Amino acid sequence: MIANHDQTKQLPNELKSTFKELNVLKHLRKAGITKSLGFTCAYLFQLIFCLIFENKNWFRTHESKKSTDIPAKDAVYRFLNRSTYSWRRFLLLLSSDSIEKVSNLTNHERIKVLIIDDSSYDKNRSKSVELLARCFDHASQKMRFYKGFRMLTMGWSDGTTFMPVDFSLLSSKNSIINGMSDQIDKRSSGYKRRLEALQSAPEQIPTMIQRAMNTGIEASYVLMDTWFTHQPLMKEIKDQGLDVIGMVKNLKQRYLNNDKKVSLKELYQLASPIQEKKGILRSIQTTQANGIPVKIVFVRNRNKKSEWLAILSTDCTLSEQDIIGIYGIRWDIEVFFKTTKSLLKLQKEFQGRSYDSLICHTTIVFTRYIVLSWQNRCSTDQRTLGGLFYELCDEISDLDWAVALGQLLELLQDVLKESNKKIQKLIQSQLQHWIAGLPNYIKVYLPISVCES
Repeated sequence: MIANHDQTKQLPNELKSTFKELNVLKHLRKAGITKSLGFTCAYLFQLIFCLIFENKNWFRTHESKKSTDIPAKDAVYRFLNRSTYSWRRFLLLLSSDSIEKVSNLTNHERIKVLIIDDSSYDKNRSKSVELLARCFDHASQKMRFYKGFRMLTMGWSDGTTFMPVDFSLLSSKNSIINGMSDQIDKRSSGYKRRLEALQSAPEQIPTMIQRAMNTGIEASYVLMDTWFTHQPLMKEIKDQGLDVIGMVKNLKQRYLNNDKKVSLKELYQLASPIQEKKGILRSIQTTQANGIPVKIVFVRNRNKKSEWLAILSTDCTLSEQDIIGIYGIRWDIEVFFKTTKSLLKLQKEFQGRSYDSLICHTTIVFTRYIVLSWQNRCSTDQRTLGGLFYELCDEISDLDWAVALGQLLELLQDVLKESNKKIQKLIQSQLQHWIAGLPNYIKVYLPISVCES
């Protein structure tokens, strides 16, 4: 855990260098997340950030022997519950800076996309959480209802690295359980995010995209699944200068073919069959009812080979293989949801009732993922994000005994200074002989002055 007298002394070496490379603490200050008294926001942020790598929650950390070196729980919960902190600005600054660094490592012609999807944010055991709602989990095979929020997320990907860019925890006007707190300053960032929580996803997506573009994030396509590929939303995204690639269902949406409105199922019958392309059945260029030209590719459903799936693209210049290949990048956000929930303790690490605490902790979890993604991109080996996560856990547990050993040696040196020269030489020679026999992986954790003296 981070020692009180030195805020970054026990950060893992990989994390320490990554924090500097990505300017994490600089973006924290730039977003206005600062304090004038007590523990600094940078210190509290790093403290919460490193909890996951200690394999302990906040309660167990306070019960441990290190509880004297860390702040009381009130300081941390005040930090989490602060409504004036602009966590969205921090995440946008951090992600845009990280994306720029990733883009510099690749060819500028490489396809870059924005991916939009939502996932369940369970709070089934909660009763008093602010803006808690009864939501429907459309992604679950059980098709269940749960208490919590819908986490609408937008991320950036180049096919290799995924970076979360923005998110919103959506409640529901019709199925809300707890209302909004009346003690929130209406000028604060927290109040604005509460108002957004009561909006629908299609209302927020164009604004999210515009915020990302304003911070300098570059992308050519927006990828979405069937829950978002509706014609009014696609028209708004197209007006922002981006093309949409997404899967569509046979719903009430109509397409124009020879001045006649047809359904998706009828369009499949009109489409030209494609030979010698495995899995691709048909494709057709048509126009949506709102006047946007699109190209639709029909592919075989792997789970049920008697059925087909339709992938739509507003960029009609792409080939069928390119449309399918680009849409395949959308899977990156599914991996992101799985990683944040299974490894990074999203929705589990802190139990707060304030909506601000949910926003703050989710942003910190997203920051963990950005750090791991950057390390994974810079790594020369084939480690996965999960592998990097467990390596960082091992390194932090090693640091505990390494720091203790270093402090013991420093204390021994201080005692030697007060003894006579004969005893000093005797003990020092014995100490150097002992250090010389240590394995190299232990020597690297010892202070340089101890190894050289």
